[in-house]
Amino acid sequence: MAIALRKKDEIDTLRRAGAVVGQTLEYLRSLVKPGMTLKEVDALGEEFILKAGAKPSFKGLYGFPASVCTSVNEVIIHGIPTDYKLQDGDILGLDIGTIVDGYYGDAAITMGVGTISDADDKLIACSKDALYTAIESIKPGMRFKELSAVLEKSILDAGFIPLRDFCGHGIGKKPHDEPNIPNYVDGKTNQGPKIKNGMIFCLEPMVCQKDSSPIILEDKWSVVSSDRLKGSHYEHEIAVVDGKALILTNP
Repeated sequence: MAIALRKKDEIDTLRRAGAVVGQTLEYLRSLVKPGMTLKEVDALGEEFILKAGAKPSFKGLYGFPASVCTSVNEVIIHGIPTDYKLQDGDILGLDIGTIVDGYYGDAAITMGVGTISDADDKLIACSKDALYTAIESIKPGMRFKELSAVLEKSILDAGFIPLRDFCGHGIGKKPHDEPNIPNYVDGKTNQGPKIKNGMIFCLEPMVCQKDSSPIILEDKWSVVSSDRLKGSHYEHEIAVVDGKALILTNP
């Protein structure tokens, strides 16, 4: 399948969808504290998205039951909001999607709840730093596999490993589109599609500590590493315009 090249008006709409995602994440980051339940976090996120004039794209997507993925501690991605009360020292991944005029926004952060350990702070920094390092490397003509290599090297250099079998992705009129962008390289980097102006995609490093093999829990959504240790996840939606990578999901 060909990777779509978006026109300026499409990118402008994607930027609007992305801005709501970024604003919602910052809003929740400012409010989350020990004692809040994951369902409360989800409700606040959904209310903010709707008031901003967007729709929460995750709710009902593939059967997901909520507007915000809330991934606590060892859950790296796709955590379902429950009545669990956040504790001081937890780390919380927030992943949010929106729709504006038929176009999708998508981004994620991992944050500390209250006071977290230095080790957890380093874990969170790894996924964030890998994301921004990869964004800075983007240029037309670069292969997506080369971008995966940048993500993998950044994660490994920080002393962690990327989660297997889950990846970044194209986005636009669909929440998940071509290409798939793993956070690791299988095969040679001089193969596969190249980045072009007008492409829109999400990069989302998912970081494990010792074992990169994923396990899906009994809720059929929450993904943990086989080592059952804490993980982290960061994501931005990117547009390639005039030879540069633009982050569409900044607040």
